[in-house]
Amino acid sequence: MSLRTYLFLFLFGLIVTSVISYFEPIPGYLDSDYYFAGGIQLVTGKGFTEPYLWNYLDNTISIPHPSHGYWMPLSSVIAALGMWLTGQTTFTAARLFFILLAALVPPLTAALAYTFSRRRDLAVTSGLLAIFSVYHAPFVGVTDNFSPFMLLGGLYFLVVTQLIQDPTRKRNWLFLGILSGLMTLSRSDGLLWLGVSLLFAFSRKKQTTQSENIALPSRLPIVYYLFFAILGFFLVTAPWYARNLSVYGSLTAPGASRALWLANYDQTFIYPPDSLTPQSFFALGWEHIGKDRVWALISNLQSGFAAHGGIILFPFIVAGFIYYWKDERVKLAALAWLILFFVMTFLFPFAGARGAFFHAGAALQPVFWALAPLGLESILQSLQNRGVGHGGNRFVFRSILVMIAMILTVFVVYLRIFALGWGEGEDTTYPVVEQILIKNGMEDSDIVMVRNAPGYYLETGRSAIVIPYGGEEAILAAADQFNAHYLVLEPEAALAPIQNLFQNPKNHSTFIYLGEYDEAKIYRIKIE
Repeated sequence: MSLRTYLFLFLFGLIVTSVISYFEPIPGYLDSDYYFAGGIQLVTGKGFTEPYLWNYLDNTISIPHPSHGYWMPLSSVIAALGMWLTGQTTFTAARLFFILLAALVPPLTAALAYTFSRRRDLAVTSGLLAIFSVYHAPFVGVTDNFSPFMLLGGLYFLVVTQLIQDPTRKRNWLFLGILSGLMTLSRSDGLLWLGVSLLFAFSRKKQTTQSENIALPSRLPIVYYLFFAILGFFLVTAPWYARNLSVYGSLTAPGASRALWLANYDQTFIYPPDSLTPQSFFALGWEHIGKDRVWALISNLQSGFAAHGGIILFPFIVAGFIYYWKDERVKLAALAWLILFFVMTFLFPFAGARGAFFHAGAALQPVFWALAPLGLESILQSLQNRGVGHGGNRFVFRSILVMIAMILTVFVVYLRIFALGWGEGEDTTYPVVEQILIKNGMEDSDIVMVRNAPGYYLETGRSAIVIPYGGEEAILAAADQFNAHYLVLEPEAALAPIQNLFQNPKNHSTFIYLGEYDEAKIYRIKIE
């Protein structure tokens, strides 16, 4: 395809993402708040540290504390680059490169699609589907890992394409490892892509030993592939693992591993975290454990249909997988999706069903968008072969597909940004709450306990910790540990163990009620 076509898709994608971003003046939700705040820490010279705490799973005992003990650092680094380039610590500056990365995804998707069909019209259709990405559209331009993961996933399968053509080029195996490493630095589940890369390397052994036209190393070509893939992976991840060894005494932070033993999603915020153990998990009983995973199974299947499949695209993506099943990239994409589905359903069901599976699948979206027009084309060709329809209908059907994706995207954007409201009220509630606290004697060094600690820090500049799961006893224990003297209890944070505290704010001797703003109840915590 011509450079002009790729440039058109880039500029079109840039315009659409920028227009959507215009109506998103704040990060809007916890994940985006977290990565943005982490970027501010980096660009202001404070390094990988945080004056806020959104969960206790890494066994932090004070703040500021080492950052990214649960989520990975790449998105914060990208946010910091935007702020460093512009010299500003605004959300607009932080999201600069996220918008650019999102705009690169459509031409990259088209390039990948072109390797399947060698047809410009189908490749352009795939690029347009990447622009009108339905459920992903509100999120690709914010400080989260959607656009980086999409871009890395698309590049991953382009490199795989080259390795299928010639598996002996060590540079491409190195690139595959580097991409796996960057995906790991983007998301904890990105480590699965190293496993996918190693499985792909093993699959090359059969092909290369049967080939007579490709010059192979004299011994053990499989070791040759594995070495360069693993080398590339550690080239980008080694500094982070070295940091973790220095901070935590292990390659990975303990936060994510404790999530294996959750009994419910709210335990993500449990304090103290030591109560999450294999023994506590298996004590739940297999019936309870099974029900949780059935719930996650249903939720993730729905996410696969609606989010990954874009609703209207789903049957055509499936058709693309069926018709192009002999293509090794299709098999590899199916394997990767199944691995992600298994991990997010059976190992981390609460995180998976609450958004992690949606996030993790972003790496496969370029493949899905590439296969959807191919699936439609294959269906139409099959119907034509049976005497139903004719070739002239294909352009019309592709146009209708893109138009429906466009309408669905507009609807989702309207619903997410305008109908439901972009953000969860932190931009308006937290600054007012801060002023109420100051009027009630809060000092500059005091710490507040809130639902969204990174969001509170961004809006007020004050250190904050998350409200722990475990009832009033856990709140008091965490308040004592972190010297937090104030509590802001919003309706969303009023979990079952503290419903009485929320509904009857004046009847508690250890929680001194100070007032309310926008349904958020404000307390001074009386620590013995």
